[in-house]
Amino acid sequence: MDSKIKTLQDKVQQAKLGGGEKRIEAQHNKKKLTARERIEYLMDEGSFEEIGILVTHRTTDFGMDKQVIYGDGVVTGYGTVNGRLVYVYAQDFTVFGGSLSETHAEKICKIMDMAVKMGAPIIGLNDSGGARIQEGVRSLGGYADIFYRNVQASGVIPQISAIMGPCAGGAVYSPAMTDFTMMVEDTSYMFVTGPNVVKTVTNEEVTSEELGGASTHSTKSGVAHVTSSNDIECLEDVKKLLSYLPQNNTETTRNLEYRLTDEVRASLSDIVPDNPNKPYDMHEVISGIIDEDSFFEIHKDYAENIIVGFARIGGRSIGIVANQPMFLAGVLDVNSSKKAARFTRFCDCFNIPLLVLVDVPGFLPGTDQEWNGIIVHGAKLLYALSEATVPRVTVITRKAYGGAYDVMNSKHIGADMNFAWPTAEIAVMGAKGASEIIFRKEIKEADNPEAKLAEKEAEYADKFANPYRAAQRGFIDEVILPKNTRRKLIKAFSMLENKVVERPYRKHGNIPL
Repeated sequence: MDSKIKTLQDKVQQAKLGGGEKRIEAQHNKKKLTARERIEYLMDEGSFEEIGILVTHRTTDFGMDKQVIYGDGVVTGYGTVNGRLVYVYAQDFTVFGGSLSETHAEKICKIMDMAVKMGAPIIGLNDSGGARIQEGVRSLGGYADIFYRNVQASGVIPQISAIMGPCAGGAVYSPAMTDFTMMVEDTSYMFVTGPNVVKTVTNEEVTSEELGGASTHSTKSGVAHVTSSNDIECLEDVKKLLSYLPQNNTETTRNLEYRLTDEVRASLSDIVPDNPNKPYDMHEVISGIIDEDSFFEIHKDYAENIIVGFARIGGRSIGIVANQPMFLAGVLDVNSSKKAARFTRFCDCFNIPLLVLVDVPGFLPGTDQEWNGIIVHGAKLLYALSEATVPRVTVITRKAYGGAYDVMNSKHIGADMNFAWPTAEIAVMGAKGASEIIFRKEIKEADNPEAKLAEKEAEYADKFANPYRAAQRGFIDEVILPKNTRRKLIKAFSMLENKVVERPYRKHGNIPL
């Protein structure tokens, strides 16, 4: 019996060593951690329990029967992060380049199935060269098994992908179907086809970093939600993100203990400029409303004309969608609409209340936007907010013009509480443009057309460039002073905490994808 135990201990030790010298060498690279180091850093100390440590591949072709390594290139198991149960898998690049084999995929699928059964988040730490070529279609089938589970788990448990090395070919579709994708600068990349294939097919010269690095996907494609400078920061971001999320779709995020005070924020009164055409930073408004240092921004460098992210108000986790006047005057365009719609649907999946901060002059005009489908993409945000059943509160800080007023969580599409600051302008369009259309004849016949336009512009602004007409119709619940915004929101979200919405039965809606 003692000899059997000793043999088992040796096998387990061999599995943990994995790639031998390569693994030891990797441990000294502070930029990039090994698979086990990543799990050790992510999980609470001593909480990780590994599953499938002695699994080996089943391939005998191409001399693979002579290269048997326990664990088969992926570490899987469960443990806790800040006391909460999570499931995790970490691909090990030092074992066959982290390539996915049939058994490698089976280990990941097993842990994903357990996560769904237990109703706990699944975290994937990706670092793989792709499908294991020696296994042919069996490795491709393994990817499909994972993809299927990503879809079945979507909206049931939070799914987070951290790209901490290469992720190419079919491997990219699993992270793309998870809720959040995080990337590490300079050491991670994602692409369907690599630089060599791109050069062969299109004659384009491009590096892996340019084609699919963290910077590319965080600014141009929007594939990466959060980027970090190294593995440690990435894992810290994963922990922080988890703190805003519930375990599954049947729960809500735990409220932090909070003692209510007067909650007046006088600094909010000085943010919006007197000049309606002058920009300001919506981040200042967000900071003045939320609990101190609680904002965790998502897609920070992508479609910067809209801001999305998680925060806390009175200890309660919320999602924020806000126009950003500092970029493109805060207009809605193709990318910002997709960004906000995606975030909105995530929050609705997991019972996270939504706060929408509005300063939007409309949709971005131009052939580029029209030809790239602004109609369909703008409809995605409209659909997402109309569909959402979580508590939804809107604050209009300044402009709310045209169809963008409707789209940005207006009362008409089901918002629960709609507030407006006295600086709010709710109208079909700006005073100047409206006056040029309505009073065209009078302006044209006037002795001084410019003076007449200014007069009519002031007349229109006095009548419509304020929130009071909308408030008279009940489209705005209350016009509030900026300094009282935080207090109003704390009370509103508390009041809406037990909101229940009954929807007609349907298999699913048909969002304009």
